[in-house]
Amino acid sequence: MKQMKPTKVESVSFIIMMPFLCVLLNYLLFEDRMFTDYRIWLFSFPIIYLQGFVSWYLHVIVMHWLRVEFPDIRQTTLRLTILAIAHICMIAATFISLFYTYDAIHFLGYRLEINQLKYALYCGVGLTMIASTMWEADYTIKQWKSSVAEKEKLEQLTIQQEFETLKSQVNPHFLFNCFNTLSSLISEDRCQAEFFLDELSKVYRYLLRNNEDSLTTLETEIQFIESYYRLLKTRHGEAVQLQVEIDKKYRQYLLPSLSLQMLVENAVKHNTVSKYKPLTIDIFTTTGNKLVVTNNLQAKTVKAPSNKIGLENIRTKYSLLNYPGFQVLEDLKTFSVVLPLIWSKTIDEKLVLRES
Repeated sequence: MKQMKPTKVESVSFIIMMPFLCVLLNYLLFEDRMFTDYRIWLFSFPIIYLQGFVSWYLHVIVMHWLRVEFPDIRQTTLRLTILAIAHICMIAATFISLFYTYDAIHFLGYRLEINQLKYALYCGVGLTMIASTMWEADYTIKQWKSSVAEKEKLEQLTIQQEFETLKSQVNPHFLFNCFNTLSSLISEDRCQAEFFLDELSKVYRYLLRNNEDSLTTLETEIQFIESYYRLLKTRHGEAVQLQVEIDKKYRQYLLPSLSLQMLVENAVKHNTVSKYKPLTIDIFTTTGNKLVVTNNLQAKTVKAPSNKIGLENIRTKYSLLNYPGFQVLEDLKTFSVVLPLIWSKTIDEKLVLRES
């Protein structure tokens, strides 16, 4: 099973500790003879090393099996208790079998001494516990990293899902208002209605194409809002005026898709629009990477029904992006919305930080 394969830390700890354990055990078995009798190095060292390898691999199998059987964090104490008992039992079985077998066959003239066996058991248990601590620390760190990665992935999926929900709010809202306008035009001016329908089809294709992405460039948004403004002109004539002043250096900056359309639509919806009192909408950039959308306030005496999707939609998108600076400002004469413009590298850096 893949789960039973030793990790890098487990393998490295064996490679480092086993030679030391071989020297220690041979010294306890043969004392100073270890330095003068070449047979100990030729025969006893390979035997102990092989037995150590088998014992180490059994330790790893048991440890990994317990992780599979008791995966819940609430089972950690039980798992570690069973693991400690298993380690002690396997160490005792390994060392006792080694010492008693050497004594039984008088291997290289060995005679059993209980004190030497006790020292070997103490040292073996101690080294095993040190190794187990390293293995558990490595396992815990990996589990923590995996948990963090899964949590971040879940957050990303949640954010993406919320973005999709927000985007789905835009199209029906926009289409509903356009159909209302078209319905009014049909009864008032059929030629104007045909022109409006033709423009609407162009704008709506553009709308669908750009609504596929969560973010779009300011240049794309401005192109779209100019197309959308032609629809408004068809319906309202000079009663709605749009002025756009964008610094060229900000054209490739990003903002949530269709933000300008929602803001312009809200301005027309909630203010009186007439040729005697034209609604003036200004869109301009300012220092500090900001885009301002402002209109003169001439609120309708009878408020239009509102589901408050527009502003809250944009605010939520900036919140999901964890990008501050969105503001709504209102005084007696004007209503303004400040949209922070996002440099594409800033988004890339945030994604890198999330992944790391």
